[in-house]
Amino acid sequence: MFGTESSLSMFLNTLTPKFYVALTGTSSLISGLILIFEWWYFRKYGTSFIEQVSVSHLRPLLGGVDSSSPSNSNASNGEADSSRQSVSECKVWRNPLNLFRGAEYNRYTWVTGREPLTYYDMNLSAQDHQTFFTCDSDHLRPADAIMQKAWRERNPQARISAAHEALELEDCATAYILLAEEEATTIMEAERLFKQALKAGEGCYRRSQQLQHHGTQYEAQHRRDTNVLVYIKRRLAMCSRKLGRTREAVKMMRDLCVFQLMKEFPLLSMFNIHENLLESLLELQNYADVQAVLAKYDDISLPKSATICYTAALLKARAVSDKFSPEAASRRGLSTAEMNAVEAIHRAVEFNPHVPKYLLEMKSLILPPEHILKRGDSEAIAYAFFHLQHWKRVEGALNLLHCTWEGTFRMIPYPLEKGHLFYPYPICTETADRELLPMFHEVSVYPKKELPFFILFTAGLCSFTAMLALLTHQFPELMGVFAKAFLSTLFAPLNFIMEKVESILPSSLWHQLTRI
Repeated sequence: MFGTESSLSMFLNTLTPKFYVALTGTSSLISGLILIFEWWYFRKYGTSFIEQVSVSHLRPLLGGVDSSSPSNSNASNGEADSSRQSVSECKVWRNPLNLFRGAEYNRYTWVTGREPLTYYDMNLSAQDHQTFFTCDSDHLRPADAIMQKAWRERNPQARISAAHEALELEDCATAYILLAEEEATTIMEAERLFKQALKAGEGCYRRSQQLQHHGTQYEAQHRRDTNVLVYIKRRLAMCSRKLGRTREAVKMMRDLCVFQLMKEFPLLSMFNIHENLLESLLELQNYADVQAVLAKYDDISLPKSATICYTAALLKARAVSDKFSPEAASRRGLSTAEMNAVEAIHRAVEFNPHVPKYLLEMKSLILPPEHILKRGDSEAIAYAFFHLQHWKRVEGALNLLHCTWEGTFRMIPYPLEKGHLFYPYPICTETADRELLPMFHEVSVYPKKELPFFILFTAGLCSFTAMLALLTHQFPELMGVFAKAFLSTLFAPLNFIMEKVESILPSSLWHQLTRI
């Protein structure tokens, strides 16, 4: 026993201050590297790497439950149900106000050198085009057969070449659509191509309309021709809106909204043309017609959107915002009209909490993607990109929003567990938005995630060991005394136990044990 103590004291006496500097410096470096990796992993994936490895790999090894047990089977079923619910909550929608690739997205790339669209977003658009513009009978018409292959091409130049090849055979509406979307470099050029597409599309629509009852093949062809015609008219209306002919655009959009409500064509509801109509009516400052459109579409049975909720809030804010003063409201309380406006803002913020930062210009805007996730950052960007000007036009509306929007979060302290006016906020929006939005954009996350324990732990460990290394380097003798005292104190309980064991056991037996 005394030999062990003497060996320990001899070892401690032989340690030089350089050893302590090297020890603490190495510990600080290692913990710093772990901290940097953990922070990078958290910023990219939203979780701690150490926690993820612990939950995924270590916990089943340490205390796993038999996979054949009924309880585990029920748990796995519950996880599958929640996974299916998560997927349904994170359905991606076509952006009703998506820009033109050639005339707008590509021009942005030429100027900035940045790609505004992600591969995932463009792949979803390719799937949409195949759904809208192709059918099983395309092989009967050579131009449509070429376009069916063109929509599947990944290379933009190959798609454009295929469209020109189809037009050499006949006037093909979908070929004109592709050229208007991707080759045209101005809105006026895109409009010219869409007008040619409209002429070809109307001819195909009339022919298929007469034959639609002759069989399922002709019915599918008529459905496709209807989709093509509605798409062309919608894009022509958007061209008119962008070129300043807003009243003409409103007239075209009103006609298209009739098509959208027809049950015979369920795919047309995916266009959400009423959102284009709302934006155009707001541009005309025709607030009575905006209210009439909202009365039809802001219904409990219909899916909501940021455009619906925030436009309703804007109309109610418009009635009181020009005279609203937070100081006066705090003294006398809110009037009925002001209370209605605040409640409408709270409703909109609960549906999509990302929008206010863009409307209040607390966060910079980027070009909206071609697809959006409802209640996500992508939808907030798409809404604010087109509607910020309408909020600025209403005097005091942004001031009222600035004073009241954060009050929403006091009403829903646990948004992932329970909502107030809507379902709980989906947990999958961050992942889906990272796929839809370009890398140079910082995705808005709600609710804000707290830093994982291991990041805080490694940060504290790194700081502590770095401080020890600095002190040891500056005061080597003093820190050596402290280190020896610390180690002696640390081993004191072990020495006490060893002394008790030595006093109880016979000396001969203890001698044999120490030899072993």
